[in-house]
This record gives sequence, C-alpha cells and structure tokens, in this order.
Amino acid sequence: MQKIFFICLFLGGVAGVVKAQVRQRVKIDEGWRFMRYEGEGDSLIYDERPRVMDRNDNKVADTRASEVASAVVSARALKAWILPSANDFIKDSAKRYVRPGGNPGRDFSFVRGDFDDSRWERVRLPHDWAIKGPFYVGENVVVGGGMGRLPVQGVGWYRRKLDVPAGWEGRSVYLNVDGAMSYAMVWLNGQLVGGWPYGYNSFRLDLTPYLRVGGENQLAIRVDNPSNSSRWYPGAGLYRHVWLEVVSPVHVAQWGTFVRTRDVTAAAADVVVGVQVVNGLGGGQKVRVVSDILNERGEKVGIVRSKEVMVRGKERVEGIVKIRNPLLWGPLPAQRPHLYTAVTRVYAGGKMVDEYKTRFGIRSVEFDPVKGVIVNGERVRIQGVNQHHDLGALGAAFNERAAERQLEMLREMGCNAIRLAHNPPAPELLDMLDRMGFLVIDEIFDCWYRGKTPLDFHLIFADWHEADLRAFVRRDRNHPCIIEWSFGNEVGEQYTGDEGAVVARELRDIVRDEDSTRPATASMNYAKPDMPFPGVMDVLSLNYQGEGIRDAPAYAHLRGIRTSPLYGAFRERFPGKLILSTETASALSTRGTYVFPVSSGVSAPVSDSTGGDSVNRAVSAYDLYTAAFGASPDKVFRAQDMNSFVGGEFVWSGWDYLGEPTPYYSARSSYSGIIDLAGFKKDRFYLYQSRWRPELAMAHILPHWTWPERVGLVTPVHVYTSGDEAELFLNGRSQGRKKKGAFEYRLRWDSVVYEPGELKVVAYKGGKVWATDVVRTAGVAAGLRLKADGGDLVFVTVSVVDSKGVVVPDAANLIRFSVSGPGEIVATDNGNPADLTSFGSVSRAAFGGMVLVIVRGTPGRKGEISLRAEAEGCVPARLQIRSH
Repeated sequence: MQKIFFICLFLGGVAGVVKAQVRQRVKIDEGWRFMRYEGEGDSLIYDERPRVMDRNDNKVADTRASEVASAVVSARALKAWILPSANDFIKDSAKRYVRPGGNPGRDFSFVRGDFDDSRWERVRLPHDWAIKGPFYVGENVVVGGGMGRLPVQGVGWYRRKLDVPAGWEGRSVYLNVDGAMSYAMVWLNGQLVGGWPYGYNSFRLDLTPYLRVGGENQLAIRVDNPSNSSRWYPGAGLYRHVWLEVVSPVHVAQWGTFVRTRDVTAAAADVVVGVQVVNGLGGGQKVRVVSDILNERGEKVGIVRSKEVMVRGKERVEGIVKIRNPLLWGPLPAQRPHLYTAVTRVYAGGKMVDEYKTRFGIRSVEFDPVKGVIVNGERVRIQGVNQHHDLGALGAAFNERAAERQLEMLREMGCNAIRLAHNPPAPELLDMLDRMGFLVIDEIFDCWYRGKTPLDFHLIFADWHEADLRAFVRRDRNHPCIIEWSFGNEVGEQYTGDEGAVVARELRDIVRDEDSTRPATASMNYAKPDMPFPGVMDVLSLNYQGEGIRDAPAYAHLRGIRTSPLYGAFRERFPGKLILSTETASALSTRGTYVFPVSSGVSAPVSDSTGGDSVNRAVSAYDLYTAAFGASPDKVFRAQDMNSFVGGEFVWSGWDYLGEPTPYYSARSSYSGIIDLAGFKKDRFYLYQSRWRPELAMAHILPHWTWPERVGLVTPVHVYTSGDEAELFLNGRSQGRKKKGAFEYRLRWDSVVYEPGELKVVAYKGGKVWATDVVRTAGVAAGLRLKADGGDLVFVTVSVVDSKGVVVPDAANLIRFSVSGPGEIVATDNGNPADLTSFGSVSRAAFGGMVLVIVRGTPGRKGEISLRAEAEGCVPARLQIRSH
C-alpha cells in the first residue's frame, strides 16, 4: 500500500497542501510588489524597436518588419538570451537556439535580493496596471481610442520573495505564467532565466538551475508594453495567474498529454492517450506509464497501460482503451457536456514519480459542406459571437466569475459558440467553456509578417511564430469545446497572392502536426474564391464577405473594399469545404439611445444623418446602423437563410470591449456589442434571442417610451419576437396587427405618434397568443434600486426609478457609492463608451438610468458588506452582501 505524506508549503505567505514526491502546483498570486516607470524605462530591452510612431490610431495594414525603419541591433538587447525559451516548441533541433554566455542584468538593482522594494505598490495577481486609468483625453495622445485610451504603455516590474523548502532538493521547479503583457523577461536571484514576448501565450521557465533550495529566493519579472502595439485594449502586466510547479526530474512534459477519441457512438468509443515523458536526469531511464480513465463521479471506467520504455531526454508513449456506453460531450441545450479525466501516473525504478490529470470529453465532430457542423451525429447550427479578452471595468485581469457572467448572459440569448478573438484565452476560460457546453474557435494571431499597427507582434513573428503556434495548440488541444483552430484573422497576407498562401500553408501544417483531429483555418475579409489563400484553409472562415461589404445602396458613397455577397461563389469554387461566417454584422449601438429620424431601410452605415450623434458620441439603438464594412443583423439573417449550406455565424461582437470605438475614436470602448461594457443588454440582445431561441415565448419593444420633447411627433416602434405576428397598442388603442414576411426578422410600426402612457405588444404564433411586452412612460427620478449577482466578485446593478418603480430611461444622476464591512468597491461603469470617468471611481453618472458597481470581499475576512448608493433627488438605497 502506497503511503502519501502531506507537507505544507509557505511560499512568501502562500500556503498549499501538496503530496510529497509527486507533482505539486502552487499558485503564487499573492505577495507581489509592482513598479511602473513614469518616464523612460531601463536599458534591459528585449530588442530595439522601429522608430515609427503613430498616435492617431491609424491602422498600418501593409507593414513588414523588414520594411520599417529600424535601429541598428543594440548590444543592450536581451533577445539572444530569451529566444532559447522557445526551444521546446521548435521541431527541428537544428533551428533551436543556443544561449550565449554571460548574465545580462545581473547588476541591475531590481533583480537583486537586497533591493528595497518596500515603497513599491502591493498587488495581487491577476493584475492589469492600466485599467484604473486615468483615460487619455483629446487628440494626439500617447494611447488613443484604438487601444482604449488607458495607460497600457511603459515598462513594469514585479518582484516577489520565494521561500523554498529543503524538501525540493533534487526536484525540478518551473515557473508557469498564464499570461504577461508583454515582452516578459524573468530573473531569479539575479540570474536571467528567460522570457516570452507574445503577451497572450502561456509559458514555462525552468527555475531549477538558479534556485536556492532551503532558503529565500528573489523573483523579478519585467514586462514592456509599447504604445501603438494593438488594435484593441491589450491590458498590461501579469494579467493572468502565475504558478510554481514542482516535479520529479522524470515527469510528464509541459502540456504533455493528448487525449483523442475516435469511432464514437452511443455504444462505445476508443480513447487514445498519448503521453510525452521527460527525463531530466541524463542518460537513460526505464519508465512505465499508466492512465486511468475516470467518469464525472470519479469511477474508473478504463485503463491505458504502456510497455516499459527507455527515456533519454523525451519520449512519447501511446495507448488505447475502449469505453463502453460513453457519456458524450456535446453543446447545450440539445446535448450535455459530459467530461472525463485521465489520471496519468509515471513509474520509474519501481515507484510512482509523477501524476498528471487531463480533463477531456468524448465526442465526434464533422464539418459537412452541406449540412454544416455535426456533433455526435446531430446538426448544430452555429449561433456564435466573437469575444475579446477584457472584462470591461476589470480590464484584462482575468476573473472567473466575471467571465462566467458574460457566458451566462450569452447563453440566455441563445448563443452556443464563441470565437476567441483574436488571441489565446486564459486557461480557466476554456475549462469554463467545456463545463458550460459551448463550441469554440480558438484563435492565436491578428497579424503575421505584415503588421496592422507599427509596433504590434509582426515585429517578432519571424522568430516566434512556430513556438507560439505549437505552444498554443499543445496547451489547449484536450478541450472538447474547441472544434476548430484559427491561425490568423484578416491578415495582410491575403493581399499577396501566392506569397501569402505559402505562409498560410506553413502555419496550417504546424497546427496539423500538433493536432490532426480538428480543422485549421484563417478568417478572410478580402481573399476571394479565385485567389490562392482560401485554398489552404480546411474550413472557409468568412468575415463579412458572405453578406456583402458596402454593397447595399446606403453604402454606395463610401470608399474601401466593396464586395457583393460571396457565399455562393465560395460554395461553387470549394464544394467540398464547409463555410462559416466568423465575423458578421458589426452593427453599432449605444444602449438606450435613439436618434431620429429612423432609417426606412434595413441597413445603413453610421453618420450624423443616419443613426449617429457625433456630439454625444452615440449611435442609435434601432439596430439598423453599422460600421462602414458591416451589415445589420437583418441583412445577415437574410443572406444566411438564402444560403442554407452556411454552417452559421459568429456575430461581431457579443459584448462591447475596450478599444476600437468605431465610429468615434475619441471614446474608450466599442459600440458593436450585443451587451454593453457594463453587462447591460442592448435591444439587439432580444433580436438575436428571437432568432436563436424560437421556442422561447418572448417579445421586446423598442424604444423606451419617455419622450417629453416628442409629444405629437412620429416615433417609430419596432418589436422583436419569436412569434410570427403581433399587434401593438398605445394607451389601449390598436396601432395595427402585423405579420412577418419572407426574410423579415422584426415588426415595424413606423408611423406611431408619441404620446405619454403605455405601449403594449401582443405577439402571436400559429394564430395563438405567444408573448407580451409593455413599456411605460417614466416620471421623475425618485429612488435607486439595487440588485446583486456574484461570487468572489459581486456585480450590483443600480437602476434609477420613479415613484412607481419604473426605470427612468434618460436618468443621468450622479450616484455615489460607499461600503462598510469586510469589502471594497473594485470598479464602477455605466456602459457608455464615451464616459471617460476612471473605472476606479466610487461615483458614476447613470447612463440610460443604470450603473454597475463591482464589490469584492476582503480576503480572509467573513461577514456582511453593506453597500450604500445615494444620488441627489433620490431616496438612498442600501444592499447587504455576504462575504465568503
């Protein structure tokens, strides 16, 4: 009988109970000190950067690193010492990097253990140094609207003590960083360990050679964020979790298991378990690998055994087991996302030296060019959205409850798929997507050699694309939610004919080498069916081209790419390939804002004469107005319904996100979300819900009905419903009964004359009453209503209401917040893209009658938190929150 001993590790104040002599994983999010340079940074640079600056957020769409004016390679650059960190992900050993001699930075004070950092800021990871602002205001600022107007730029340092127990002697100790934005470089005890430039990839560094076992160690991490390095808000700093992992020198490699399923039926499925074993002892080591397959109840349902193998360096072993009557992983709501766990044990010298757990799902996925995506034999129409990685007022710092809240609201709308635009996500997000039963396109690059901004990651693409791509696939390939890999988004190489196709083919082949079970693609907003670029793709991922770009009469005056609807042309040229729309719509709106007159058509670009209000930087929420290249939801629905072979769509975008505030770049955040940045539903939410959840009895009226300045004026009323017809009533008088025609997705009453009172709609389906909705004219603001939703973070929605409890839709009261008890206010927001008040402010003007306040309990303290909200002219409100 094996005896398991428990020891308690205290790493700079972090305690964890771990098994002796097996794998230990310790989160080290606490106890960090942080400093950011206000002016010029230090000389410990990754590499010299091009002397090109563009402070106007201009998209540089055709810039190659070799074509940009760049400085002479500097002796200060540490690139040569960092590149070897990529070696485990470079297949050809002849192309791997050799670390030069020397130890750059050894005399720099920040990496030394005797440096006094007591005046630095105390921070807890994940940490985004930029999110509390302040926002940059005006033109020609160092960070403009494209990157969110927040101070992401500069060099930041993180330092932490590590008290390493003597019991770690003879073991391998790794630093695992889930995400560091960007150009991370790591020192331990004054020794340069390595780093990773691409800010979205997770990476690992071997601390073992530099570690003082049985004593205190000094960890120092430098990150460097250039301005003009992204098209959206990237965040800044150590914005995901950081871990120490302690293993035997003989162990499962980093992301070293790959569990595949094949011949999947309801009766049985083959589970293939591949394991890469590392021998860090030198010489050869005889190893035996055993993997138990456990179901969700922890019951063993299968076992995979390997023959004893000799491991020198690294060796891969593989085995197979048949699982009877498997519980399949599939997307909700029609299927269930059942999960299994492979518990892999490595034996050497007659004893267990490592244990490694891999969560996976048993499922089959087919990509049929006519039927679409088929999961476990059932067709699943893709009802997806694109999601950027920020969490609104929390910035890029990952928080599970905040991400879960986003997904729950998308699920309520009927969304079943997420495209992770345009970078690898936090690992916990994929775990969540597995559990919640979403389908996922996992994406890595927004550019290749041809950059989109002067200092984006095209500067490192030549050196790092193979390592980034292999690490990305290897980390994520056991997640059943992922059905497709994307290795590029709207890249400039679309424009370069055969040259671009060569690059695409290289990247596709790398993905296939790491995982041949899923298709690999890059999304295309320019490449046409007769060009070489789409021929490389396993699945045709079209951005906006399916429904047409600037092809409708309302867009005729615009300059730029003009494309007729291309679903049919791509189908004719590639009859054996599935077509998906990976970006659709880019409809724009500001929640609760309505601009008159209303367009009589179904889709129009935003301007001051069509849905736009440039003075207030707002876009009408009638959901008819789009980016110059975009289309309304109605136009997209029609195009897809006329081409039933299209597998579905990913709407741009699910939530508003920081940066890219088209069409008003003096704002801070996008207008394209179906849900605003604070998490409040826009009207568009109900249009998609009416299409994606046809079985749900629902109806939704827009606009609100509080228009004192519009008495006697025509105020169009639109209704979104899953029914097929509806009758509208104003103060009890029928405004007519309307039925949806062919390719119509909303009901419109464009001649309603405003008068205060009550609007009511009765929707019908099959001639029977299906659903109703009512909106009422609000009185003056009189009170505040608080509603909480949360876990470790509590999201509190504050509504400004009149004396009857009706939300006042035009209320802009300044609301002040305070807390007592074991908690703090983390952030506030109101969903207005033009509001440049710091997210850290404890007072916030209501927008559309609503405000969000985010509250967090004090770690280690329990009890009740009391949140108080007050505003002039309103009765104050208080909410009691239980801190766990």
